[in-house]
Amino acid sequence: MRMNLITKAGDRHNSSDGKWHVSLTIRPSCGLPGDYQFPTDLAALMKLLRKETNLPEPVLERFECDVYASLGGRLLGVELSERLLSDIGYFVD
Repeated sequence: MRMNLITKAGDRHNSSDGKWHVSLTIRPSCGLPGDYQFPTDLAALMKLLRKETNLPEPVLERFECDVYASLGGRLLGVELSERLLSDIGYFVD
C-alpha cells in the first residue's frame, strides 16, 4: 500500500531516555481518509524504514536530516506492506 509518511519531532531536550521522539503520521497517498498517528523514536523509525522499504539510502539520509533540521520530514508514496501496517497498529478493528 502506498502511504505518505510525515513526522513531527518531539522535544528531545525533555526526553528522559535520550531518544529523539517523533510522531509519525501515516496517510494513504491516494487521498482517502485514514490518518494514523504512530509514536516512535527516530532511531527506531529509521531502522524500520531501512528494513521494511526499498527506499534508497540517499533518500533515507535526506529524510533523517530533514527531521533533525526542521523538526519534521516527509516521505511521499512509500510502499508499505499490509503486514507492516498491521504490526504498527494501522489496521485496528
